[in-house]
Amino acid sequence: MAVDLGKTGCRAILWNSADSSRAVSSVAGAPGLAAPDGVAAARAAVRAAVGPLLRELPDAARPDAVLVGAAGAASAPAAARSLVAALLEDLPVGEAAVTSDAVTAHAGALGGRAGVVLAIGTGAVAVGIGADGTYARVDGWGPLLGDDGGGARIGTAGLRAALRAHDGRGPATALLDAAAGLFGDLERLPATVGRDGNPARTAASFAPEVARAADAGDAVAAAIVRDAAADLAETALAAAGRISAGGDPLPLAVTGGLTGLGPALMAPLTAAVTGSGSGPAVRLIPPLGDPLDGARLLTLDRTTPHASLVVRVRRTTASPPPPAPATPPASA
Repeated sequence: MAVDLGKTGCRAILWNSADSSRAVSSVAGAPGLAAPDGVAAARAAVRAAVGPLLRELPDAARPDAVLVGAAGAASAPAAARSLVAALLEDLPVGEAAVTSDAVTAHAGALGGRAGVVLAIGTGAVAVGIGADGTYARVDGWGPLLGDDGGGARIGTAGLRAALRAHDGRGPATALLDAAAGLFGDLERLPATVGRDGNPARTAASFAPEVARAADAGDAVAAAIVRDAAADLAETALAAAGRISAGGDPLPLAVTGGLTGLGPALMAPLTAAVTGSGSGPAVRLIPPLGDPLDGARLLTLDRTTPHASLVVRVRRTTASPPPPAPATPPASA
């Protein structure tokens, strides 16, 4: 059983064989293992996600193992060990394992090989894992201190350019009309961006508009996207430099929703990471799989460079019964 436990959602899948159905059970995520009560929240999310899958199995059939890629595991190793123990208490499996969701994403994207995965969405982070198990994380510091080149940074830069044009402090740009079209009255833009409690996510929703304007030839938007591509390339190459020991170019896969911006971002990013005359050599490859594929691979194969990054415990006592269905909330 493979589980991808993020801060937004938790997905679980049960493999009976290599060609089994990929039916995915999805529930809400958890705030991360490093958060207060992070283990309890993660435990509840995993139980909710895997419960429906286990209840579909015959009584005599039980998964041999479960592996969870959990947000926050890299920075909270003690919490990761606590979650492993909790999973053995909760689930009828022979072995429980926990690692970072960045590690499962890396394993899925590169098929268990060494290299770098650049994940770009609202934020931006690069994870490098060397052939000797060396682990490096670059950026991913959040919208206030980092995530350079991510969707929130692109969207924020686009909105700032729109407001500068609105004030007469900056050059004319198509982003002015685009911002008004998406968010309404620009005089109320600060309140609009912050009204749902997640301004980074709201700002990131403007990133596609910036890319469209760049594609259409808007000079201001094109400069924003080029700068973002340069930041992302710097992040990826820094991760490669921390794990590279010379030799052949390291594989680099780029994943995440921001890849949907298309050539406006991906063309300069590709040029920046492959045309760098200094630093480690990388070669871009398409992602081979997703974090659930990575979790399955790490469950079955203990010879990958990721092995030392996974906390595993084999059961020595009798298995508990499958988790009972969640009790529905009482009606008002």
